[in-house]
Formats: sequence, structure tokens, C-alpha cells
Amino acid sequence: MTKSTKNTVNSPQTIKIIVLLFFLSSQLVISNVPFWSKTGHRVIGEIAQDHLNAKTKREILKLLDGESLAAVANFSDEIKADTTYRKFSAWHYVNFPADASYKDVEPSPYGDVVIGIQKCIEIVKNKHSSKSNRAFYLKMLVHLMGDLHQPMHVGRLEDKGGNDIELQWFNRPSNLHKIWDANMIDDYGMSYTELADNLPRLTKKQVAVIQKGTIYDWLEETQDIANEVYESVDEGEKLYYRYSYDWWSTLETQLERGGLRLAKVLNELF
Repeated sequence: MTKSTKNTVNSPQTIKIIVLLFFLSSQLVISNVPFWSKTGHRVIGEIAQDHLNAKTKREILKLLDGESLAAVANFSDEIKADTTYRKFSAWHYVNFPADASYKDVEPSPYGDVVIGIQKCIEIVKNKHSSKSNRAFYLKMLVHLMGDLHQPMHVGRLEDKGGNDIELQWFNRPSNLHKIWDANMIDDYGMSYTELADNLPRLTKKQVAVIQKGTIYDWLEETQDIANEVYESVDEGEKLYYRYSYDWWSTLETQLERGGLRLAKVLNELF
């Protein structure tokens, strides 16, 4: 490398350009990540952890080598960067018409969140599976039970679960899916423990009511909410505090339901 080339590479202007390109590329990657925010999934794991019975807690501690449900709650999203796990991508959602029932629709050949949850349960329950295999699918299960309760993960195929419905969130480009995945939770500014601790306190009877039903019942319930969410915006609309104010209690309810129902599934498994 010549002296002039070195000077060009190390010039302040060049360094600024490199930093700017890195920043822009990182923002592009972040803006296209489709999941409950990391905080949301950890809230669900934290709630579930608090509602496990003693035996289930012991078994899970062994399988996860001491890690909590909150700690592994984002595992399924973290492995997306590895093409080895691309086959699990379709497990994070299910798309079907607003007026249809899941059981009446031809299942996706790639799977969906219901199929994914069922497969995870099957493998975790199987004592003949290896510890590593059971731990892998337990981590997947924690995450997918969260996705089952995110309304836009039970959205419509034609708009990719709200991803194609472009909106403005506090004058920032966003979309309906992202607003429910991350914008509302992240802008609220609480840690996952703070959020979990500040959710409405429920009686044992209220918890039992939430935990009633099957995966199919919970899916239909989430679909009903998704249909309401679709009606809550117009394409291109600018959303501010009012939207978060109107829908925050629904978001909290879905986080709480996700955690309590995850606990129910795990207590039955172990």
C-alpha cells in the first residue's frame, strides 16, 4: 500500500463514511426483524417461570443447565441468522383469512406456529430424546407460545401479517406488524422484569380461567384480536401516544396470557 493510499484510508472523512455505512446497515437489519421484541418474549418467560410447580422448575433447570425461561425466550429468533435453522422460520406465525377457522384451512407445507408448538411438545415430552434435543425444543416452545399470542403473528397472508401495512410511528417509518412486535413495548421503556412486575395482579380463579382451553382456542382468541387490530388503522396513518394508550391494555393482556398458558403447557409436560 502506498503512502497516499494509507492517507486516504485513514482520513477522517473516510472513517466517517465507514461508520455511517455500518450504522445504516445495522439499522436495516434491525428494522426487518419480525418478532415480539426481546423484552416482550422475556416478559412471557418471566411470568411463566413464576407459575411453574416445583417439579417442573427442577426438570427445566436440569434441561436448561440453570438458565431461566426469560433467558432462553429469544433463542428461536437468535438462531435465524444460521441457515441451518431456516426450516423453522415458518413456525413463528400462521396466516389465514379473517373469517376462517384454522382447522378449515389447508395447513402450510412449511409448518406454522401451531404445528411448531405441537412438535416441540412431542419432543420435550419424549424421555428417549437426547437432553440436547429436548433442551433445543424447550427453548423453541417458550418462544413460540409467545408468538401465538402476538396478534400480528395470526394475521393475514395477503399483507404478511401486517408487514405490508405501512404506517408512521411518532414520525418514524413502521408497519402494523412492527408496531405490535416492538414499537409499543420498546418505546414504553421498561425492562422485562419491570413490565412483568407491573402487570395486573390476578386471582387464582382468574389465572385458571386464562389457562383453560387448548392451543386452538387460544389461536382463535388471538385471531379475534388481530381482526380488531386490522380495523384500528388506515394505511399510511400517523400514530402517536393515543394508539399506544388505546391498545396498551390489550398488549399487556396478551403478554400475561402467553406467560400463564406457557406455564400450563410446561406443568403438564413435566
